[in-house]
Amino acid sequence: MTKKYHQDTLSVRAGNAPTELGENSEAIFLNSSFRFESAAQAAARFSGGEPGNIYSRFTNPTVTAFQDKLAALEGAEQCVATASGMSAILACVMGLCASGDHVVASQSIFGTSVQLFTNILKRWGLEVTLVSLTDPDAWHAAITPKTKLFFVETPSNPLTEVCDIQLLADLAHQSGIHLVVDNCFCTPAIQRPLALGADIIIHSATKYIDGQGRCLGGAVLGSKALMEPVYGFLRTAGVTMSAFNAWVFLKGLETLPIRMEAHSRKATALATWLESQPQVARVFYPGLASHPQHALAMRQQNSGGGIVSFEVKTTGSQTEQEAAWALIDATRMISITANLGDAKSTITHPATTTHSRVTKEARLASGVKDSLIRIAVGLEHEDDLKADLAMLSRQ
Repeated sequence: MTKKYHQDTLSVRAGNAPTELGENSEAIFLNSSFRFESAAQAAARFSGGEPGNIYSRFTNPTVTAFQDKLAALEGAEQCVATASGMSAILACVMGLCASGDHVVASQSIFGTSVQLFTNILKRWGLEVTLVSLTDPDAWHAAITPKTKLFFVETPSNPLTEVCDIQLLADLAHQSGIHLVVDNCFCTPAIQRPLALGADIIIHSATKYIDGQGRCLGGAVLGSKALMEPVYGFLRTAGVTMSAFNAWVFLKGLETLPIRMEAHSRKATALATWLESQPQVARVFYPGLASHPQHALAMRQQNSGGGIVSFEVKTTGSQTEQEAAWALIDATRMISITANLGDAKSTITHPATTTHSRVTKEARLASGVKDSLIRIAVGLEHEDDLKADLAMLSRQ
């Protein structure tokens, strides 16, 4: 199916395997376990000698349907669905690395991802080096004989920096390293990292895959060989996606291409407008010609995506944080929340929310200033979004 149909069709049709009842919309299997015809069949299922469902911690038909659909969209051999985006990263690292191994990660990643790598996983013996996302020489210099993974977000959160996926993949593969790409901001509707040379994709399905801010979920995708230890970790540790959430995500995937097209179109309009506002110092959006990696982004992505970040200017005796908070508090329609990928536009102050647990020194090194605001552009009309940010137009 992945070779015969376009992305729009795969979003609707991939992973749809009706039961004997012939349902047109995927069923939800909310049961915890499955019965066997005999003790011999139970043994065969548990040993892996016979495919089939056993226990919903690691085998569930609804979760399987979601995994199959997302794998088809990303062009991956296998998808392992997890309880959240963070548990997807955890499952990937725990499945593929051991104590004493080394990971090189971008310093421009989600604040909680920084905490996972530099705090929790380090306590278990994983060595981690953070480098600039856009400096290939820094990645090369960070490689050690024990380096197992490169980990990037592209575009990054919240500054929408973009790395050359193929270049990093080539660099990684020269040393037997696997490149992991968090594709949360783009989704397969905008960017397909495996086709650009990456080995593994991470998703927070909570974001655009759901699309309406309803459920938590994550996914790890790649070859069957790489996903086997990741699935083995999930089977044992139980960082499992619920069947109900998988069903919600299945419905979200059906509209993913048209939603991402709309998010990108509205984000482009808003980013262009923001550049002309007197109280805006700088706009970060891959779809703008002013973005440092604009040409690269347009080679790797089919649009700029839905995330726009910008720095506000201070007035009088204001601090950068006070200026940013004043603008956020002046909005009346846009939701003040750190989530993204929702049909409703959201606005947040990264330095005191998503990156609040990162040291100020590390935040500034990654470009997250106190004046920075991130907007995840939803599906409202762009003129209404501009009106809600009217404070920016005041001279």
